[in-house]
Amino acid sequence: MAGAYPERMESVIDQAFAAALYTEGDAGLDAGASLLAAAPEADAELARRGEEFVRRAWERGWLPADVVRLVRRDLDEHAAGLAAGLIASEVRRYEELPPRWRPQLDELPPPPPPGRPDRFSYASALLALHRLLLNLPVIEPVGPPPGAAREALHRPPAAGEPRMLTRIRALLAKAEATGYPEEAEALTTKAQELMARHSIDEALLAARTRGGRTPGACRIGVDAPYETAKAILLDAVASANRCRAVWNSDLGFTTVVGFEADLEAVELLHTSLLVQGTAAMTGAEAGQRAGGRKRTKTFRQSFLMAYAQRLGSRLADGTARATAEAEGDTAAGTALLPVLAARDLAVTETADQMFPRTTTTRVRGATDLDGWTHGTAAADRARMGGEAPGIRG
Repeated sequence: MAGAYPERMESVIDQAFAAALYTEGDAGLDAGASLLAAAPEADAELARRGEEFVRRAWERGWLPADVVRLVRRDLDEHAAGLAAGLIASEVRRYEELPPRWRPQLDELPPPPPPGRPDRFSYASALLALHRLLLNLPVIEPVGPPPGAAREALHRPPAAGEPRMLTRIRALLAKAEATGYPEEAEALTTKAQELMARHSIDEALLAARTRGGRTPGACRIGVDAPYETAKAILLDAVASANRCRAVWNSDLGFTTVVGFEADLEAVELLHTSLLVQGTAAMTGAEAGQRAGGRKRTKTFRQSFLMAYAQRLGSRLADGTARATAEAEGDTAAGTALLPVLAARDLAVTETADQMFPRTTTTRVRGATDLDGWTHGTAAADRARMGGEAPGIRG
């Protein structure tokens, strides 16, 4: 008799899963939730199985931020909190985690409060989450999974990297906070200069010491609305920082391939430019509304498309200038261009191996002249390259 209780509990869970996880629609969820609502003793085993689904997600290439982002998009914020709770419990199994995991875990949404509205609603939400986790596809891994060999989990920073990234973050934070376009331009310009020079310095150091670093990858969410324009902006930032970007529109993220210092630059700069662009768009839109205009959706789409396209050309120009200046530096000498060419080739080969079947898609152009004009002007204010007036390193 002692073993009958857990067997009955597992049987209830199995029946609920059979009803809810392998069907579509709400009918199966309702049937499964009814079974679980009447069996509160199954909660602990239900949580254990949820953690197992999360563990399978790691094996399929997903990271904590990827899982929460998709759950929030396809379900709701409550489900994202449930997913965060499962993730937090699952990762306690590991003594060490990959480098990118800790910041993602720190940014997980809080789990729902302990007081549940009713058992049926709770069970229904949990089954919907489990169904989504069960059906996550295999995606390209962008780093070692938790539990990997110790040496795979450690990436020693390049010389001066922590201090440099701190300076760059501080400059970008000031650029986002200021209400003066000229100051934001100067701060962002200086940050991009530091990124470009740091990337070149690391490339030369790796070549001299034969450090053996290889390209890596990271994933960055590309959320609706206006995801096409946001993906174009991210692609422009990646290209300017000697990385390759591949957008998965179905799953709502872009995978960026490059060397670690360049990936850091892409993440920092893309986030800042998106914040600056959104703020500029909101301000321009307010002016349009004050003038009696109501077609805000086309204005926003055209604004962000112009912002992304204009920044792409300016970012590329800034990178070219930084490279030319470094090439003329006698400390770097003629060794720089072959080193950069070798790294570009390594990034391209890695991206092609990860994504052997990428396609290029034509995107719909902007349809709003005012939005395009304001977006171009905003990109000019956030332009890259050159010496930032009044700011010294």
